[in-house]
Amino acid sequence: MALTAYQQQFKRRMKRAISLRARADRKARRYTQLLAEAIGAAEDAATQMNALNQLYNVDVSTQTILVHDVQQLATRTQLTDALAASTPGEELVIFNQIPDANGGQPLPNNPLFGEPATGTPTTPPAQTDSKALPREAVVKNAAEVIEAPAATSEPR
Repeated sequence: MALTAYQQQFKRRMKRAISLRARADRKARRYTQLLAEAIGAAEDAATQMNALNQLYNVDVSTQTILVHDVQQLATRTQLTDALAASTPGEELVIFNQIPDANGGQPLPNNPLFGEPATGTPTTPPAQTDSKALPREAVVKNAAEVIEAPAATSEPR
């Protein structure tokens, strides 16, 4: 049975979303590995700095503020454990029922899915009745707001 335009649109959008998710996962894995290595290098540097501080009786900081803050968020062990506990592609969509709704007609293009937006965007109608506007602000045009005097509770 042939797929409807709605189902084909879903299939195309889902393939793109899965591809983006996989690309983000690869980046996260690479950057997590690099961060774990950087934290390890910082620990090695701190060990050397401590030895120099003791050997020469000085007090030089062993870490930069950034490295200290990063180590407060995650340690090298935590990062490598997270990488080891997760495998690439562990959440692949092997089978997914393609829905058929909207009478088989595709939905309008959406830039969120990398599709060019066609037609005019849907925007709510502008409010032209000045009675419905708050007393404090009267809008003259979209670029200018004129402050009106607020009502006072003092009798005149």
